Amino acid sequence: MTIATARRMSLEEYLTYDDGTDTRYELEDGVLVEMGVESTINTWIAMYLAFAFGALGVPPSRVGIKQKIQVKSKYASARDPDLIIHSEGSALAIEGLAESCLKLLEPNPLIVIEVVSPGTEGTKNYKRDYEQKPSEYAARGIPEMWQIDPERSWVKVGKLVDGDYEFETFTGKEAMTSGRSQTIVSPSFPGLKVTAIEVLKAGRR
Repeated sequence: MTIATARRMSLEEYLTYDDGTDTRYELEDGVLVEMGVESTINTWIAMYLAFAFGALGVPPSRVGIKQKIQVKSKYASARDPDLIIHSEGSALAIEGLAESCLKLLEPNPLIVIEVVSPGTEGTKNYKRDYEQKPSEYAARGIPEMWQIDPERSWVKVGKLVDGDYEFETFTGKEAMTSGRSQTIVSPSFPGLKVTAIEVLKAGRR
């Protein structure tokens, strides 16, 4: 749902906007667009991965939740990934901020992770998650992006190559019949040992 305002908002106004509710918004061309309520599985997946990266020695200060990233796009002014794995530089850039948002000229994180919303090809959700966000994050130069899709039972890991992401797909579907699932390969964290089905089920059996 689009929220009408008297005039278009700046990024700074958006970052401090509070309508007294817990509604999540993104800013599209100066206009607030409601993102809807997070599903339980989305939050479970984000927390499962936060713990998984923590087990590799990534400190809490470099794991970002509810932190925004400014993008240069006709579709949005800033995005709100489900999970961010920060570089040292990006973690320092937002340290102490009342409203955490990485600005365009600030250091990039190592990974942005999106748990995609349900939607068939051609829908607004699909275009936002599979077309717009990869283009925006690639334009910023973020080296790695994940797309986690519980509905399609896959995890796509994109590595930035010549300005675009080259995605490798790790599926949990074969685990339904064979009991095996593909181990996800992260270019930034080769020591990560989680499977697609573990991520899609957020560690549940």
